[in-house]
Amino acid sequence: MAKDLKTKHLIIISFDAVSSEDVSKLKNLSNFKYLIDNGSLITNVKSVYPTLTYPAHATIMTGLYPKNHGIINNTLNKFSDLNPDWYWYRKYIKGKTLYDLAVEKGLTTASLLWPVSGRSKIKYNLTEIFAPKPWQNQLVMSAMSGSVSYQLDLNKRFGYLRKGLAQPELDNFVHESAKYTISKYKPNLLLIHYTDVDTNRHYHGYDSKEANDALIRHNERLGEIIETLKEANIFEESTIVTLGDHSALDGGYMIRLNSLFRENNLLSVDSKGKITNYKAVAKTCDGSSYVYLKDKNDTETYKKVTEILNNVLKSKDSPIEFILNCEEAEKEGSDPNCSFMVEGSLGYYFIDEALGDFVEKVPENEVGNVSHRTKATHGYHPNKENYNTFFMAYGRGIKKGIEIDGGKLINHGPTLAKLLDLNLGNVDGVSEDRILDL
Repeated sequence: MAKDLKTKHLIIISFDAVSSEDVSKLKNLSNFKYLIDNGSLITNVKSVYPTLTYPAHATIMTGLYPKNHGIINNTLNKFSDLNPDWYWYRKYIKGKTLYDLAVEKGLTTASLLWPVSGRSKIKYNLTEIFAPKPWQNQLVMSAMSGSVSYQLDLNKRFGYLRKGLAQPELDNFVHESAKYTISKYKPNLLLIHYTDVDTNRHYHGYDSKEANDALIRHNERLGEIIETLKEANIFEESTIVTLGDHSALDGGYMIRLNSLFRENNLLSVDSKGKITNYKAVAKTCDGSSYVYLKDKNDTETYKKVTEILNNVLKSKDSPIEFILNCEEAEKEGSDPNCSFMVEGSLGYYFIDEALGDFVEKVPENEVGNVSHRTKATHGYHPNKENYNTFFMAYGRGIKKGIEIDGGKLINHGPTLAKLLDLNLGNVDGVSEDRILDL
């Protein structure tokens, strides 16, 4: 064990879709209040574009924008696939990650459903991976991408708590697994990803009772993590970081750019709506959407797509807020290989379906039952109003009583690295030294 660590146990807890606006509620919840009163808090943390879970978590681990770490969306660019695989695996990330460096330093690492960590060198790894295809087996896919014996042990002990991806059961499973991992292995770096709030915001709305109840459950989970650290006699040697990856916004209307492209003979589909060929294709990021050309140098198609998108932008009560070209999207940290990035207006989000109306109100009975039918979502530009997230830290190496308004997700990686005396190298962010007591 290296002697120059600022903390012996760094526990990073990602509360998916918990926002900066939620902090006023968290201040009234006992365990979050304890961290805030005795540690440091950063509100209005700007996420990355697109504000999606996988790009954001890769940024937290690398200190890089999506254009530089390579996780430019949640799912892979397989345009003919109605349910493409996600960026599950470490191999997709360009550059160093916090957990790679921790492993290289000889630290004990553990991860519970941390995005984009499949097939990594994390010693105790329950990967976030699911089976989008009917022929895929959930348990087999998980076992092949993580630590087999560790996952079998967790499933044997706590598998009964889970009901597929349903919440709060999934987080209850993750939570019991996290407590067990702390007690048994006392990892130097522990990554935990809870999605209770995110799921409930998607299906019930941003400020729904269900989402607010999930915040209360998160407070209880945080308290139990603290108690488990104390019972393991490592609390005083630990640093607890809780953070969000993005916020969420209510949205009741779906935009089908691919349907518009089909009507304009820019793509073709089969009877099931599967894209069979395209000159231009949209790839959803929920609140925003990439547009790719099959041939990026096809000036005729580029002009046609520009005209189509501009006509939508100029329309009354337009469902899109703005359009970025490739260079502009890259400046925002997004995929440099896209031809356009289209931002949804408030209340609207994108789906990839190429059949159906260009804009459609989300049918109430389809929410939670049909893929991509939600009441609130994210993926928008991080400059949307009231759309930031938070960062909270307590314990070894953290100053007490610091509250900062304004931060950046790209700063988390280098800040966390300093706590373990690691160096991510040349990154887009900078360490938030104002909260560190090193």
